[in-house]
Amino acid sequence: MEDRIIESRTTDDRITLDYGSGGLKTSELIESILLPAFDNDTLASLGDGAVLDGSQKLVFSTDSFVVSPWKFPGGDIGRLSVCGTVNDLCMAGGIPKYLSLSFILEEGFPFSDFKSIVSSIADEAKEAGVSIVTGDTKVVDSGKGDGIYINTAGIGFQRAVLPGKSAIRPGDAVLISGSIGCHGAAVMMARSGLLREDSPLVSDCQPLHQISAAALEAAGMTARASGSSAPVRILRDPTRGGVATTLNEFTEQMPFSIELDQSALPIDPAVETACDILGLDPLYCACEGRMLAVCDPETAGDILDAMRKIPGGENAAQIGTVTENMPGKVLLKTPIGGRRILAKLSGIQLPRIC
Repeated sequence: MEDRIIESRTTDDRITLDYGSGGLKTSELIESILLPAFDNDTLASLGDGAVLDGSQKLVFSTDSFVVSPWKFPGGDIGRLSVCGTVNDLCMAGGIPKYLSLSFILEEGFPFSDFKSIVSSIADEAKEAGVSIVTGDTKVVDSGKGDGIYINTAGIGFQRAVLPGKSAIRPGDAVLISGSIGCHGAAVMMARSGLLREDSPLVSDCQPLHQISAAALEAAGMTARASGSSAPVRILRDPTRGGVATTLNEFTEQMPFSIELDQSALPIDPAVETACDILGLDPLYCACEGRMLAVCDPETAGDILDAMRKIPGGENAAQIGTVTENMPGKVLLKTPIGGRRILAKLSGIQLPRIC
């Protein structure tokens, strides 16, 4: 096994921030080192969460949070740590129930800030309907931890069986539960010191348990009444790398493409302004409270109606369609009728974003 790992390593001698971008470098790290080392079918599917066998199907996920700054418009690292893992469970068709919570604190981190973060975690866990049932705390030397890092792991019960990207077919609809890129834009503006106090730009950080449940219920999907022909093919929250990178994960090495309609993309004016200032593309900015869904076109209207009734889902929209043009690619149709390829994020556009 050790020989396999050594032989499959990337050509870089050092791990750089690029490997945490959620794009091509992250894929290289996963495919060349992690998958060969921990080879199993459950891990190889590379979903947001894993479905585990038992008397009742369990959904399991884990995530670590290193966002800088730890407090940003619309949230903080505590709120983010709950939403991130809760949302991964929801994207795997789960009902979130239990979380673990581990802190790595830097010596000298203020108690007042720590208490504020813990309060955010408690409030968000209550809102999402999950219990914090185990955890751990470590403290590292001053200058070695950048304040605070958090790890959470989550367990839930399977609500519905999602067949995954292999079930996607031409004609399927691509839906988003709300406006794009709010989290990434808000964090980057706060980090740069360019965000005014009266700015309407805030992170979209929120739990997706209600929106995902509404979508699956509207599609008539349960753990017993779903599978390879399920009307909802796949769910995913577009975090690192944003909407464009997540959709590329759907189309990679598949016999279909996804074509987005630029005029249909819900992008807040504040996000557009921030991206213009920072030289960013909203399609590559992280979301922390948005859900992508690929579903059959007959069910799309019912799912959109259901999501729009949930707080945070008011701007849900169909943003694209699955086609057979240029298989394996994600395309963007511009308002003047042109098309351009949206490649997977290749480097580190937004470091330390979650």
